[in-house]
Amino acid sequence: MAILTWIPPSPVAVTASWDTQQRPSYNPNAPRKLKPTPNLKPSPPITLPTRTDPSVFDILKRPSQEVTPVKVDLDDTYLGYERWLPTPPKVEKPRSVFNAATLAYIGDCIYELYARRHFLYPPLSIEEYNDRVTSVVRCEAQDALLKELLNDSFLSNTERDVLRWGKNINSAKTRTKKRAGAAVYNRASSLETLIGYLYLTNVNRLEKLMVRLGFSTGASAEMILKEINGAKPVQ
Repeated sequence: MAILTWIPPSPVAVTASWDTQQRPSYNPNAPRKLKPTPNLKPSPPITLPTRTDPSVFDILKRPSQEVTPVKVDLDDTYLGYERWLPTPPKVEKPRSVFNAATLAYIGDCIYELYARRHFLYPPLSIEEYNDRVTSVVRCEAQDALLKELLNDSFLSNTERDVLRWGKNINSAKTRTKKRAGAAVYNRASSLETLIGYLYLTNVNRLEKLMVRLGFSTGASAEMILKEINGAKPVQ
C-alpha cells in the first residue's frame, strides 16, 4: 500500500507600493488635455478691417430732415410743459455739503438723461438707442466735449474752479479708467462734477451748458408735437 505525503509549496514573495501623494478627486467637468496632432499646419492669420468710429460731435448732430432748432426758453415752462428735470434739493453751497465724487455721481445721471432725451426722436430700436447713447456717455466722448468747451470763454471762473476740483477725485481702478487712461477719466469726471454742481445751483445755466455741448433741450419735443398735432414750430 502506497503512502502519500503532502509537501507544502514554497512561499511566494509579494511586493507592493504605496502612493504617498494625495491626488485630487475625479472631476468629470474638468478640461481634458488634448494630445497634439502631428503634421498640423498653422492656420493663416486673419486680418480684420480697421473700425473707424465717428466722433462725438458727429453723433450729436441732428438728422438733416429735422426742423431748425427753436430758441430755448429758460422760463419755468417750455412748450407748455413744466421743466422735465427732477427738482433738485435746496442747497446754497453744494461744495460745503457734498464732495466732488458725490456731485460727479449725480452729474453722470443728469448727463445720460440729456443724452437719452437727445436721441429720443426719431424713433429707433432699443439697440440703436443704446449704441448712440453709449457713444456719447463714454469718458472719451466727455473728454472731447470738455476740451471743446474750454477753448472759448463760455465758462465762468467759478465753473472752471469746479472743474479743477472735480478733476482731483480719487477713484478706484476700474475697467473704464484702465481703458481710457487716468487723465481722460479724471477730465470726464470733472465735467460730471460741473453738471452735478449746476443741477443743484442753477438749472437754467445747466441747460445753456448742455446746449453748448451739443445736446438738444427742446427740438426733439417740438418735433414730436408738430408731428402729432400739426402745430407750428414754437418761436
